[in-house]
Amino acid sequence: MKKMLKRFSILLFCLLTGVLSEAVADTKPSLTLDTISKKQGEFFTATVSGTRFIPDLWFNGEHFTMFRQKDGSYRALVPVENLSKPGSYAILAKADDWKEKIPVTVVSNNRLVQKIWLDRKTNSLKATKEEKEQVKQGLRTLSSEKLWSERFSYPCNGRKSSPFGVKRSYNGAPVSSYHKGIDIAVPRGTPVKSPAPGKVMLTGYESNRFHVHGNTVIIDHGQGLTSIYLHLHSISVKEGDVVNKGETIGTVGSTGISTGPHLHWGTYLYGTSVDPELFVESEY
Repeated sequence: MKKMLKRFSILLFCLLTGVLSEAVADTKPSLTLDTISKKQGEFFTATVSGTRFIPDLWFNGEHFTMFRQKDGSYRALVPVENLSKPGSYAILAKADDWKEKIPVTVVSNNRLVQKIWLDRKTNSLKATKEEKEQVKQGLRTLSSEKLWSERFSYPCNGRKSSPFGVKRSYNGAPVSSYHKGIDIAVPRGTPVKSPAPGKVMLTGYESNRFHVHGNTVIIDHGQGLTSIYLHLHSISVKEGDVVNKGETIGTVGSTGISTGPHLHWGTYLYGTSVDPELFVESEY
């Protein structure tokens, strides 16, 4: 009798395992978004579930790496560039022989034009080739581990002198760029703290050809998210350092192209700037 029960249990287990395996195999992948409409400078949260393969994701002609999450799904925070033309777009995901496309909309953030006046010496400063390449490379860091797990904090507390996304005109010239972060006006020497855990990818110094950005720190927070800190007076970390939330990385200054002591803080997804205050307001 015991042998018969044992054989029956084994047979039942095999049958159930087979049924579950077939069910898993028959599950079709699915693409979900947090919303189908975003403003310029924001981002979509795209998730693909039910696939054994790493999905490919596209938006506005650009491919985005998706990162595996703890629940087995794959996710990408897909940036909407601040100068993207408002209108209709689509997010497309593919994995093996499956694909799914979701129509989305980009709307204007209605940012105003900010007029900035620089003295002749400051206006003549241009970013060096090394400065441009190192900053670009640092901001495009893609590491698979998600190093943050909660809302960001502000790197320092003070008056926000310039918000993210405002178009900029220098010395009366036509608009040529926009503000890729927020400026926080605080006294020189104010400590600047990491808003979330991460790894220092770049430390650049005004004395070593960082003429525009000034003393600079870039932190990788994982899975396509990086942050940058400009115009620092001093830097207290080095490349490769792992920093915790709230750890001091430098002090506020006015190095590079700057009209006075302040911190420029920016966040980037896949090398595209997005509003850093989004990460303060919500968890992702």
